[in-house]
Amino acid sequence: MPYFGSEDTVKELKRALSNPHVQTDHLRYRNVIQRVIRHMTQGIDVSSVFMEMVKASATIDIVQKKLVYLYMCTYAPLKPDLALLAINTLCKDCSDPNPLVRGLALRSMCSLRMPGIQEYIQQPILNGLRDKASYVRRVAVLGCAKMQKLQGVYEVDGALVNELYSLLRDQDPIVVVNCLRALEEILAHEGGVVINKPIAHHLLNRMPDLDQWGQSEVLTFLLRYKPRCEEELFDILNLLDGYLKNSSSSVVMAATKLFLVLARDFPHVQADVLVRVKGPLLTACTSGSRELCFTALCHVRQIIDSLPGHFSSQYKKFFCSYSEPHYIKCQKMEVLCKLVNDENVQHILEELRDYCTDVSAELAQAAIFAIGNIARTYSEQCVRILTELLELKQEHITSAVVQVFRDLVWFCPQCIECVAQPLSGCEEIIQDSEGKRALIWLLGVHGERVPNAPYILEDFVENVKSEPFSVVKLELLTAVARLFIARPAECQDTLGRLLYYCIEEEKDMAVRDRALFYYRLLQAGVEETKGILCSPTADRSLRLLEEQTESSINEWVPDFNSLVPIYGKEQWAAMTASRVVDLHYADSSTDDSKREGKVPLMLEKKEKDPVINASSSSLTLISSLCLTAEQFERTWLNLAVGCQQSIPWQESMQPETLQAALQMVHIQTIAMSKPGSQSWKVYLGAQDDTGCLFLTELLLETGSAEMQMLVKQTENKLEALQAFVSLLKTVLETVAGLTS
Repeated sequence: MPYFGSEDTVKELKRALSNPHVQTDHLRYRNVIQRVIRHMTQGIDVSSVFMEMVKASATIDIVQKKLVYLYMCTYAPLKPDLALLAINTLCKDCSDPNPLVRGLALRSMCSLRMPGIQEYIQQPILNGLRDKASYVRRVAVLGCAKMQKLQGVYEVDGALVNELYSLLRDQDPIVVVNCLRALEEILAHEGGVVINKPIAHHLLNRMPDLDQWGQSEVLTFLLRYKPRCEEELFDILNLLDGYLKNSSSSVVMAATKLFLVLARDFPHVQADVLVRVKGPLLTACTSGSRELCFTALCHVRQIIDSLPGHFSSQYKKFFCSYSEPHYIKCQKMEVLCKLVNDENVQHILEELRDYCTDVSAELAQAAIFAIGNIARTYSEQCVRILTELLELKQEHITSAVVQVFRDLVWFCPQCIECVAQPLSGCEEIIQDSEGKRALIWLLGVHGERVPNAPYILEDFVENVKSEPFSVVKLELLTAVARLFIARPAECQDTLGRLLYYCIEEEKDMAVRDRALFYYRLLQAGVEETKGILCSPTADRSLRLLEEQTESSINEWVPDFNSLVPIYGKEQWAAMTASRVVDLHYADSSTDDSKREGKVPLMLEKKEKDPVINASSSSLTLISSLCLTAEQFERTWLNLAVGCQQSIPWQESMQPETLQAALQMVHIQTIAMSKPGSQSWKVYLGAQDDTGCLFLTELLLETGSAEMQMLVKQTENKLEALQAFVSLLKTVLETVAGLTS
């Protein structure tokens, strides 16, 4: 017996399929075909038995036909010449008396991903649209969308579109829904399917015949129809009233969104709808499906932003269960923060306090931050709970509490006295950078209220050489300098030692620059230093008032029942703002001015200094861009890749030469690895005259002759992106030519 997956196994299957004795035994023949399919699904290459499988399709056994057609759809792209032989069998089966065979053959023909297949499937699809069997019509309608994808989005057959519009009145409800989806894909570049008054009312009348999936689809398409008058509007709302109590969450959400969109001019109707869907949403929030529960919680949070007291009486429904995953617990805690009022604040705080000692450090910190949000309104109760948590002396708990204290004293200055007292001793427990920064900031700004604040900061200064986080050193410099203004006698020596180390021994340039700045500032005088470091701050209540501002229902209705509440509006906009563009240029030896889609650039060599024109007909880079590393990182993470290419690279190329050449064309070098690094990286930034940012990452692995280039842009401008990539490649090629 040959071992599993060997060539002998495939040869054995081929012999069995060609054996006349096996072919006459239908059950045995089917078992051999099942073995072929089993090997195929396990990743074994069985394409060598393609001809034998094509011959096996000539049978009246529907099960055997399904197996063979599945095989042919998988291997047709690999065997296009042999697949043409199977088309005759498929065309013949499209005329079979059995509707199941006709539908199966048509579906398989539309799934053959091979060039030139559209000319063979066009007539069978048209015949299938007029077939008496509803199953065949369902397959034919979806086949129209597949055929259109093969032909191209800009070659729309008007007769086919009219045929699909007429099928919207088909007796089979699934055919109706399939027509909507097919028209949506075929007419995508024209805005999708058009929903006018006759179509809208016809779909509303067919709603009871549809299944739950079809109802949610139709309700989504009806969002495009705008009633002509108020009477028609309320007639539609009356027809949709029953779907707000449907057993399917998807139908309820789709009906709710349609209600809210149609009743945008009637706020009382919108509020009534949200009251009626409260029950289905709460049911979904306690569902056993984690995905459904998370989605429902995101939408509940969105509703609460407009109606703060909407779910207040049902706050216990949002208490966490021990078996729930972390992401659902975090969502529930965010909802609980929005439901707090005078009646339930004590119960919610007690519940959140229990979460603060959870075995999961991440969940415990999330609960502490939730208490911190509530503390902006109910500061006394929350500060008491947070102070008690400090007594546990757990590193992650202490760090989170100190961070909450830092934010709390900013929003609620009246809490400074209560917060300052328990800070002593926290420095021995906190190890993470965020906790250290929060503690140091509190000691620097409010150190006059902490008796031993200078000595706590002195301990940080003594250990500054072993401090791994540069952000902590920066915060420490500011804190010691500010506390020196308030308590000079106790901090003078500490500040002097810290400035000496940061200026003379520190390797991080940001820390050295900060220390030099404070040193020169102190030379100007104490009063000038005090005026800068202790200047009045903005009104702390402004941001708090902005966060508490209620949003209108109509502001988030377009995003309701979509992915926006799950990802967040800004993140979803960033995800969908730009698409990945694959730019294919000619060979590097081709003249740049002759490349398709590229901008002609002026190149000149003079004393080994590249002179490149940064302005072209479609791209003009400005020289006034000042992009920090933090701004670059934040923007980079929110953008999609616009272009990815490999560029030839000379090992002898000097980074200084490259940086000088980039500066000449107004491309800013944000960060660059040290020469000789195993993975040498360069981060670049540029901006054109329209405000579009171009962010670039260059990556070179040791020993590689090619550099990987990733380019992102803040605006979806393909022409500008092509021009920038062309410019950057020209710089790299020019510098490579100078160093070779």
